[in-house]
Amino acid sequence: MEVEMKIRGLMMDPVTNMPIVILKDVGSDTVLPIWVGVYEANAIALEIEKVTTPRPMTHDLLKNVLLGMEAQVEKVVVTELREDTFYAVIWVTRNGSPVSIDSRPSDALALALRVDCPIYVEDEVLKTSKQAAQISDRVTADDLRKWLEGLGDDDLGRYKM
Repeated sequence: MEVEMKIRGLMMDPVTNMPIVILKDVGSDTVLPIWVGVYEANAIALEIEKVTTPRPMTHDLLKNVLLGMEAQVEKVVVTELREDTFYAVIWVTRNGSPVSIDSRPSDALALALRVDCPIYVEDEVLKTSKQAAQISDRVTADDLRKWLEGLGDDDLGRYKM
């Protein structure tokens, strides 16, 4: 079963200094942190803040290609968490036929923001993520999840490179 999520914000992991995209369940306080690369976080941040660039970024190019091919992005789904790596699929419809495209979650999320399509996470990913946090040697993952769930709007601020 898929759980609809929204991008709640971006923040820096204070331990690893890596960007984290915070997804939040639209129907509850459940959050899912996904660590991403700096370039992907920048692409997401630019779209969140509606910053236009003089030339198309890679995700803008992908959007333009899909529009040029008269394809519609229906949704993106974070489908799996395996060995601390998240996997995602972009669902596109063209000429009435659905097509699934394998993707990194960060790229799928950046595209979802640009085409304004829904974001989903498989409920098994949410369960696996919680279990991984519980059995992990790093207490910080579980602590981070609890801390993220308690964040307010003022706590996230703007993402800074």
